[in-house]
Amino acid sequence: RLGLERADTAEKALSVIVDLLEKYGQGGNCMESNMAFTYHNSFLIADRKEAWVLETSGKYWAAEKVEGGIRNISNQLSITTKIDREHPELKEYAKSNGWWDGEKEFDFAATYSYVSTARMTTSGGRYCEGYKLLNKHKGSITSEIMMEILRDKESGINMEGGFMTTGSMVSVLPQQPHLPCIHFFTATPDPAR
Repeated sequence: RLGLERADTAEKALSVIVDLLEKYGQGGNCMESNMAFTYHNSFLIADRKEAWVLETSGKYWAAEKVEGGIRNISNQLSITTKIDREHPELKEYAKSNGWWDGEKEFDFAATYSYVSTARMTTSGGRYCEGYKLLNKHKGSITSEIMMEILRDKESGINMEGGFMTTGSMVSVLPQQPHLPCIHFFTATPDPAR
């Protein structure tokens, strides 16, 4: 929200978020219940001209500029070796913890998580299912198709139960400045409604 408030481009919003992350860190309970459950965050940040994926691990972060095609995020790190901006101590921190030897190519997701990056697009998780659904419509994605994808319960994208999907948003951002941007939001916790 502060990125939207304080920035007029996607990259400036990314800077707002990482500056706040550096100053305040992240945390807090992810649920209103008494169950203590926290995680690190990922963001899709876009304007009419560019888009970024920002993924975090504590105060450390990596950002990838989306150059085309499709891109999704879920509940795992997905930025691998294409890192366009990063925390200034990202690699040194990984080396000091013995997570990266400093010799092989640096892979953010492999270094900062337990998920095998080689399996991200082939395993049965939400990231993989989202990737498959987007890839199925690559080149012809409309707002209606995005809404269909966000309603999908079988894939786990639209979650039910204790970890229910609380909302979804689809934005249409035309590159032509004379055309309006259009944003669709769900009014209920379950996007299928």
